[in-house]
Amino acid sequence: MTTHPSSSIEHHPDLAEMRSRFERATSTPRAQATEALALLTGVYIAASPWIIGFNNLTTLTVCNLIVGIAYCLMMGGLGSAYERTHAMAWAACALGAWTIVAPWVVSGNVSTTRSIWSNVIAGAIALLLGLAMAASGSRGADRMGRARAM
Repeated sequence: MTTHPSSSIEHHPDLAEMRSRFERATSTPRAQATEALALLTGVYIAASPWIIGFNNLTTLTVCNLIVGIAYCLMMGGLGSAYERTHAMAWAACALGAWTIVAPWVVSGNVSTTRSIWSNVIAGAIALLLGLAMAASGSRGADRMGRARAM
């Protein structure tokens, strides 16, 4: 079986429409603000042990540094290529949830008042921003479906 260049999936009308829908969804001021806040949240999570002062808790410090960098990388790529990376918004939600529970889960005695409050608040914000970014693509799909029905 041979494939012809004209039968490539890249030129399918539904794919082109989906790409334009994701482009519209991520170019709104709300999506751009969500991405910017998510990047700031990731930077805070990574730097929080030194900002709040629990950098002597090595396991939580390393955990926050890795999670913060990963969160920034995930959420930073969403605006430029949302059609290929929107699943990472759900992974970013998982990182936010992990940040919340990390003081109780990582090894060692790292659950101090400062580390708990910092991780719970930053993790909740990260989780909400991930949910907002994940919902931005489906919100655009709902609008397109309603517009076609009319």
